[in-house]
Amino acid sequence: MHAVRRWWHDTAGGLPATFWYLWIGLLINRAGAFAMLFLSLYLTDVREASVGLAGTVVGLYGAGGAAGVLLGGVLADRWGRRATLLAAHLTTAALMVALAFSQSLLLIAVLAALVGVVHSMPSPAFVAAIVDVVPAERRSRAFNLQFWAFNLGMAIASLLAGVLAEASFTALFLVDAAATLTAAVVIGWKVPETLRLATSPADQAPAARPAPRSVRTRRPGLHTALTDRTFLVFVGLTFVLAVLTMQTSTIMPLAMRADGLGPSAYGLVVALGGALIVIGQLFVPRLIDRHRKDVVLATSTALLALGFGVLAVADELAVYLGAAVVWTVGSMIAAPPNAQINADLAPPQLRARYQSVFYLTFPAAAFVAPTLGGVSLQHLGDQHWLIVGGLGLLAALGHLLAGPPRERHVAALQKAAEPPTPADRISASSLP
Repeated sequence: MHAVRRWWHDTAGGLPATFWYLWIGLLINRAGAFAMLFLSLYLTDVREASVGLAGTVVGLYGAGGAAGVLLGGVLADRWGRRATLLAAHLTTAALMVALAFSQSLLLIAVLAALVGVVHSMPSPAFVAAIVDVVPAERRSRAFNLQFWAFNLGMAIASLLAGVLAEASFTALFLVDAAATLTAAVVIGWKVPETLRLATSPADQAPAARPAPRSVRTRRPGLHTALTDRTFLVFVGLTFVLAVLTMQTSTIMPLAMRADGLGPSAYGLVVALGGALIVIGQLFVPRLIDRHRKDVVLATSTALLALGFGVLAVADELAVYLGAAVVWTVGSMIAAPPNAQINADLAPPQLRARYQSVFYLTFPAAAFVAPTLGGVSLQHLGDQHWLIVGGLGLLAALGHLLAGPPRERHVAALQKAAEPPTPADRISASSLP
């Protein structure tokens, strides 16, 4: 019993109530966000759109998502986290109701793009709010639970979506709207505005000495994140990890088909990965908390490289299942340090903007992975997986090389943010 209590403390202990309400809101949001999973089928089966047109509409949804991430980051730092979350959720619910009853393909395309925007807006605000309320020493477990809630919600959404789509596509959109509205009610009722915590006097106090050149900020805004070289190196390495992860949903199904494995086999591989995350993610903090973040990320990326590299010799379902275990473990241990490093690198007043740039890696990877991966698989065959594995190993080395200077950069940021002592003020006032 003592071991169970110790595990629970290490996994979820010491987190404030606001975090848990954010967590519940995220879980409800993800569990109910299933309508867009079936958008292409809805367009072809119900609205009789061509496959090409359906693909274009889904692409508009993705493009809207890229814009929504940046918009959400800017608004969360200006309006506030709570205000941005409420605006995004309420607008999403209204757009879902409109989609449920829209018949014009042009109108559906416009609505899909708008849904893409508001679906992505909450991501930077959710994470920025978590950073605002969770002490630094407990953020790893908070981000681990966030990743778990996201994947648990997606698993629930996948199950519910299939059932509802069989019954009624209209019901699919309406239930999605109801779930989104429920998440908005939870956030509006229980989550206070946390932006003031990110801009408290302690965060804004001037340092006794000028901050290092690498951490000075002029006219802080979105461009600050886009010109922060240390941060952009980290984002670039995360982009490689995202490209590797996207192989599962973009290129791997094509490879499995070439090996004579059908959709049911692909579904089994995906289900295995989801089950591992839902069951095992809660054990990740005790596994990684004793290790440096750059070492954890290098290990996780190497596992992804190994898992996908093995597919170069895969021709049976058992090999795919074994490889899925390897790359899923890599994804699991990468989630907490990725989010924590992102939080550490962001100045308090720019937390959501930094999150928005970080989250851009995922729509970018969703474009690059199938575009280049399809050409690579077509012309190189199984050697494609050797290239993917090699790319992952290079990124793992990149994490090891970038880790120490990044930690020094974070230490400089924290030192610059510390309020000056009385002795420091006297020293600073004596300067000419």
